[in-house]
Amino acid sequence: MTSRSAGPAPVGADPKRVRRERPPDNPEIRKEMGKIAERRRRFGYRRIGILLERKGTTMNHKKLYRLYREEGLSVRRRRGRKRARSSRSPMPQALLPNQRRSMDFVSDTFGAPRRFARHCS
Repeated sequence: MTSRSAGPAPVGADPKRVRRERPPDNPEIRKEMGKIAERRRRFGYRRIGILLERKGTTMNHKKLYRLYREEGLSVRRRRGRKRARSSRSPMPQALLPNQRRSMDFVSDTFGAPRRFARHCS
């Protein structure tokens, strides 16, 4: 929504179509957001907003999100857990009967919520 009290509209222009100039954003807030995001990489814009409020800077959540995106800040994604490679040593051969037992596990699904599991030995 635009303000009509920003001054007279140019001659021949509809005052409803003339937009006022946006005031410049506070660069101190941007710097502070950057510092917080650098120290706390897992904090999103909401949590950064809470920390800014603790320091005395109150801001609309929409403006906070806009500044957050314009600064290129985002939550750093965690990488997946590294799993063991297939370079494990092979199982030793059984020299006698019943020296080693193995167990198979079979599972399947019967439609959406139902799951079937069975141990086969």
